[in-house]
Amino acid sequence: MIYKSDIEIAQSVKPENILDIAKKAGIDEKYIIRYGNYKAKVDLKFLKESGAKDGKLILVTAITPTPAGEGKTTTTIGLADALRRTGRKAVVAMREPSLGPVFGIKGGAAGGGMAQVIPMEDINLHFTGDFHAISAANNLLAAMIDNHIYQGNSLNIDPRRITWKRAVDMNDRQLRYVVDGLGGKANGVPREDGYDITVASEIMAVLCLATSISDLKERIARIIVGYTYDGLPVTAADLKAQGAMTALLKDALNPNLVQTLEKTPAFVHGGPFANIAHGCNSVTATKVALKTADYVVTEAGFGADLGAEKFLDIKCRLAGLKPDAVVIVATVRALKMHGGLNKNQLDSEDLAALERGLPNLLRHVKNIKEVYKLPSVVAINRFPSDTENELNTVIKRCRELGVNAVLSTVWADGGAGGIDLAEETVRLCSEKNEFTYCYESEQSIKEKINSVAVKIYGGDGVIFTSDAEKQIENLEKLGFGKLPVCIAKTQYSFSDDMTLLGAPEGFKITVRSVRVSAGAGFIVALTGNIMTMPGLPKVPAAEKIDVDENGKITGLF
Repeated sequence: MIYKSDIEIAQSVKPENILDIAKKAGIDEKYIIRYGNYKAKVDLKFLKESGAKDGKLILVTAITPTPAGEGKTTTTIGLADALRRTGRKAVVAMREPSLGPVFGIKGGAAGGGMAQVIPMEDINLHFTGDFHAISAANNLLAAMIDNHIYQGNSLNIDPRRITWKRAVDMNDRQLRYVVDGLGGKANGVPREDGYDITVASEIMAVLCLATSISDLKERIARIIVGYTYDGLPVTAADLKAQGAMTALLKDALNPNLVQTLEKTPAFVHGGPFANIAHGCNSVTATKVALKTADYVVTEAGFGADLGAEKFLDIKCRLAGLKPDAVVIVATVRALKMHGGLNKNQLDSEDLAALERGLPNLLRHVKNIKEVYKLPSVVAINRFPSDTENELNTVIKRCRELGVNAVLSTVWADGGAGGIDLAEETVRLCSEKNEFTYCYESEQSIKEKINSVAVKIYGGDGVIFTSDAEKQIENLEKLGFGKLPVCIAKTQYSFSDDMTLLGAPEGFKITVRSVRVSAGAGFIVALTGNIMTMPGLPKVPAAEKIDVDENGKITGLF
């Protein structure tokens, strides 16, 4: 049977009861908090009480994204399905989609074709309410800040130096810069304000890096919301907000359990963006997954210069994780776009454009191999328009770097299309690796940012604006100099200029602002014109989403 869309494929498959999926993962029913028949949360007591040995951790990342698509999430899911088809006990661990991209340009983030997680509609929409809880906790803190100022401001908070924004899980450019507290004394204190999209909120990062309720509360307490007139930081603890915020988040901290189309257990939890946050699923979900399988397939957001770098330098460092292998997803079509072709020119063979675009893939491969010293494989997500000459060119160039490239057809064939990829990944997991970070904690903030810019991006260094210089000096005086760095930049280029495709050289990135996410435990460096509140495109995906009188949703893809 031929299906027209991902959602039709997903709706054609009858899911197994979530208790049966939990049983496959070796999770006793007493740890399962059901949300209906097909989704559940896993009580974190399982992590404390499980005596199982951790499985192997496989990271899936990708080349620099293009409008042609790479299929990173699809490959992640298909690889887990393929591992189970070969008799291995495997699970998948990935992020929850944000409503902003779902209704904006992407239309969903649950995989595609025959490699999806289900129930697809629930996962892409409200799911188990995690994002709503994060938004509520974020906005409670915002309300307590402004109420404190209104009620007399005993903490001496400078309204001009409040750094905490409100959050909503929607692309809404109208909310980037607002003035609130208008309408007279009874309605608050007027000040300039703004909104972040929920996935860019520090609460999202905190939830994804916390390991327990007590750890969550301690991290929330450390969050800096602004500064006093004397330049001293003001925290959530100063406002006595951490208890109530943690109460809102206690259920959201538990990882979500669903399944793939092939009934592979899937932990889908947390969803920070990789271009403006650290871009990885939750530590709790990853650690629970490692107790349930011999192989855990997880993904990091966007290209390897963003998602993988932050997974390795932030998440692995803070959570004590060590990957066993890395899969780098690429398509011939995307590489030809990096070689200068337009999206409407990709269906014909063009070896010259492919050769021009290949350095993008090769730089990502080299980074994983030489900077992080991890074994890797390139997964070529095959399209019908790809020619044998093009595919062989990619395979040959990868082998010149000592890395195998394997064809994958999981979109069309599900797990059956990823068997070769699964076998190569298992082989890599059996190898010893000398995993190392891009930079050391003892380096200064500037040195860390420069290390990423030079070693990972391939640039010549960093330009710091005068504002960034002052902010770095202040953060180091406050004792935050040893934290890892989270560089926010465009996902479309190794540089901070989205028009520089391929593997640009001779550039410097410009850091215009630096701030601390003290609760999450990292420094955020903003580059280029990156924003923490996206806007909707000219034709939003929301225009195509509908629901009939029986509650059946259409238009998600």
